[in-house]
Amino acid sequence: MDKEKEMPEEGKVTPAASTVEGNEEIKNTTEEATAESINEEVDNSQEQVNSDSAESPVEETAEVEATPESVATEEVVAESKTESSASEEDAGEEQTEDEEEDIDYSHFSKKELISALKSFVDADNILSLDKKVATIKSCFDELFSHEKQEAMDSFVAGGGEADDFSYKSQEDDKLFFATYNLYRERRTQFIKALEKQKEKNLDLKNNILDKLRELVDSEETTHSINAIKQIQDDWKKIGPVPSNINKNLWASFNALMDRFYDNRSIYFELKELDRKKNLEQKLEICEKAEALVKLEDLKDAIKALNDLHEEFKHIGPVPREEQEPLWQRFKAASDAVYDRRKEFYEDQKGKLKENLQIKEALIQKIASYKDFTASKIKEWNVKTKEVLSIQKEWEAAGPVPRELGKEVNKQFWGYFKDFFHQKNLFFKELDEIRLANKKKAEELIEKAEALVDDTKWQETTNKMISLQQEWKKIGPTPEKVRDELYKRFKKACDSFFENKRNANQQATQEYDDNLKLKEQVIANILAAAKESPSEETLEALINQYNTIGFVPRKNIKEILAKFNQAVDTYVEALGSTGESREDFVFRLNLNKLQADPNGNRALNKKEFGIRKQITDLENNIGLWKNNLEFFAASKTADKLKVQFEDKINKAEAEIEKLKKKLSIIREF
Repeated sequence: MDKEKEMPEEGKVTPAASTVEGNEEIKNTTEEATAESINEEVDNSQEQVNSDSAESPVEETAEVEATPESVATEEVVAESKTESSASEEDAGEEQTEDEEEDIDYSHFSKKELISALKSFVDADNILSLDKKVATIKSCFDELFSHEKQEAMDSFVAGGGEADDFSYKSQEDDKLFFATYNLYRERRTQFIKALEKQKEKNLDLKNNILDKLRELVDSEETTHSINAIKQIQDDWKKIGPVPSNINKNLWASFNALMDRFYDNRSIYFELKELDRKKNLEQKLEICEKAEALVKLEDLKDAIKALNDLHEEFKHIGPVPREEQEPLWQRFKAASDAVYDRRKEFYEDQKGKLKENLQIKEALIQKIASYKDFTASKIKEWNVKTKEVLSIQKEWEAAGPVPRELGKEVNKQFWGYFKDFFHQKNLFFKELDEIRLANKKKAEELIEKAEALVDDTKWQETTNKMISLQQEWKKIGPTPEKVRDELYKRFKKACDSFFENKRNANQQATQEYDDNLKLKEQVIANILAAAKESPSEETLEALINQYNTIGFVPRKNIKEILAKFNQAVDTYVEALGSTGESREDFVFRLNLNKLQADPNGNRALNKKEFGIRKQITDLENNIGLWKNNLEFFAASKTADKLKVQFEDKINKAEAEIEKLKKKLSIIREF
């Protein structure tokens, strides 16, 4: 019992400032994490410390004498050293296996980067995300710098000076940096909580050392071995402590455990029995480890092996003669699994190179699209499908060597973005054209709506048809208003033509009535021709006929022919002759022209023809009179002279008749 007094109080270890090693992952103390879960998340760091402490447990503890009763102590120390060494060999393996595959954030947009960063803010294992957060910030800074440079270039291009340029952050920028600062704050809080938890763990382990010391110094009971096992379990469940204290803690714990077995030789047989029980447990672990080599999923095999190493380490000592063979067996089983992983990684190197060749070919393929331009949406859609097909090939190609991954990703996604940048420019220009076409469409709609109630049917119909032709030439309009614009225009056109059809139905009835009236006038002309015909009666009947409106289009020629025939019959019944008859007939013809729907045009045409005849006759008279001056005095010349004079007289008489006809036309 004096031995303990010569030792510095191995259980009383004073807390000291500590640092966070590696990527220790423990749950935030505010979430009331259990000691067991904390221990599992930081086992890599703890195993390294255990290994250090196991190399010289007795030297680190003050004045522990090598007495004959210390055989058990030597066995515990040897086994602890061996087990800790094994854990040290496997610690790095476990960390490598648990590493997650890196995500390529280089092609993420700002919003996607913000979303990714937000997902990390409240993560439990926040320290393990530092690398990803740094990558996200780097990508965001690159986007921010690019936008800032574009803004400066635009400012300078607009006539500004670079020194006067001031860039105003966007809402996305503010949100990102606010989220980033929140992440840093949570990380700091996490580290502080981790340090506090380590201090708590230190107190817990000091308490366990006190209990262990009391157990070592107390009288032996039948429950002592159970108590020591409980202490071992409690010690294992407690998480990490400050790193500068950890080595001394383990040394003190191992020394007290050695003293427990040394001071209780009376229970040596019970200890041996416990060691044999530990041997059985470790043999069972070896069998499980040996079976892992046949497990198909290598990742599951590595994880299970790490769990077995943790269990193996905490079981306790085995008989000395079994210690080394047992460890060698367990190590051989572990090496078999690790050899499988090594082969897997070697095989993966070849696949990574194949994937690199595939991706380099895809980069060359997509590079041809980066400067693509077209004027039709259909062409862009076809090319977009091709680019997205290349993207699917890229995603299916698998990973490439890590040192080249960033570069090939940058090239591919750069060309990918170039294509969609060109596409966005096209649709931006198309949107401007559609907005301009929308304005044109609205102007045509306003014009069409203004004509809906116009009753100048023929004139308005021509205008409406002209508007419809212009509508066809407008081109595309924005999709969200396209149907609405068309419905408004169609409604205006339909309303007008519906009004016109209604009016035409009324006019058709009127035309039918006019046809009956004109047929009655024709019958009256024929009846008057048989009684006592006179010019005045005929003119009155013709005027009556002309005052009647339009008839159906299909009856125009027929009724006009009947009318002309009736007038001719009446004229024959008059029996007039000479010039007066000719003038009367001319007047009748003019009256009949007035009955025609195009009568005014016919009168103008007839007047123009008479004037042309007068002009031609006057020109001929002038020419003939000029020729008379060249005839010599001879019989032949006199004959010709008489002929020309006769022509001149007839032409002058014809001119008088034509002029009289002109005067008659002016009366109409």
